[in-house]
Amino acid sequence: MYKLSPRRAAVRIVHTLRDAGHTAYLAGGCVRDSLLGLEPKDFDVATDAEPLLVRKLFPGSRFVGESFGVVLVYVGRRAIEVATFRREWDYCDGRRPNHVIFTDAEHDAQRRDFTINGLFADPLDTPATDDNGASDRIIDFVNGRADLKAGIIRAIGDPYERFGEDYLRMLRAVRFAARLGFKIEPQTTDAIRVLSARLTRTSRERIGQELFAMLRQPSKQAAQALALLQQVGLDAPVLNEACIVTTLPKTVSRLADDVAYGTTLAAWMIDRHASQPPLNFLMLSNFVEQQTGPLIHRWREALCLSNEDRNTLEQVLKRCAEASQWSSFPVAARKRLLAATQWNQAL
Repeated sequence: MYKLSPRRAAVRIVHTLRDAGHTAYLAGGCVRDSLLGLEPKDFDVATDAEPLLVRKLFPGSRFVGESFGVVLVYVGRRAIEVATFRREWDYCDGRRPNHVIFTDAEHDAQRRDFTINGLFADPLDTPATDDNGASDRIIDFVNGRADLKAGIIRAIGDPYERFGEDYLRMLRAVRFAARLGFKIEPQTTDAIRVLSARLTRTSRERIGQELFAMLRQPSKQAAQALALLQQVGLDAPVLNEACIVTTLPKTVSRLADDVAYGTTLAAWMIDRHASQPPLNFLMLSNFVEQQTGPLIHRWREALCLSNEDRNTLEQVLKRCAEASQWSSFPVAARKRLLAATQWNQAL
């Protein structure tokens, strides 16, 4: 059982680094979420101590990104990522830099994706009784705090450069906007529209992971993410099919918040391919019988779906088609349908 909260474990690491004469802060998403009054999922530490020294200060730690200066440090059973401040340049594959050097906090902030993620916090200014970060001193080199207050997703520096470094950042912009209820500022949006086709240079596995994170949000946020995905033209490279801008994910928005990932995909498939003109049961049945086979295969390849998620997607669509014939079923057939795999998800 964990005795330390993730925040207290991270603060203990900051203490140790500072006692050894180094700069060390909480960094990134945990700072953003704390300022928004949300509970951070993870706490990361950034420092000017180089990786080998971090390893020396924390016996039992291990590298998880040696070339990027990232060390996994254990405090009790808590694992915290500790990264050395760094600069990166010359990205050859839309993901990994050819050159990395260790630097200071300001340069480290400048290489991050969005202003709201470029913040640092000094937890040693926090009263001992405060475990939520509300009193941390914030270190802001990128005007991220103002964008948090204004509800804006803004790339740090030139958005074309930031997205060119890692094309997956375009999907992250959409996910953050939907999750937080923020707007993507115009220059960042324009860059996404211009560069959207380049997302195909990113591995299918990474695209699938990012879409999974997008759709595991509550249904209204998942629907907002998909609508925004379509508006900026990212649905085409994500799914390897034509962009659709006229159809909103209405079925997705009506789902319960705890449905399976494959169920959300089934709702999105219906919204994209079977809702014009307004959907009725006959159209749904014909769509499932005649069109979903190739679509399911394409989506599985495009998103690297697991067998479980692929089967859920297929079974939910089949159950929906069978439900369209409910009124003509005898009692025995209705009972079989009610007991069928994924019936609850289809319903």
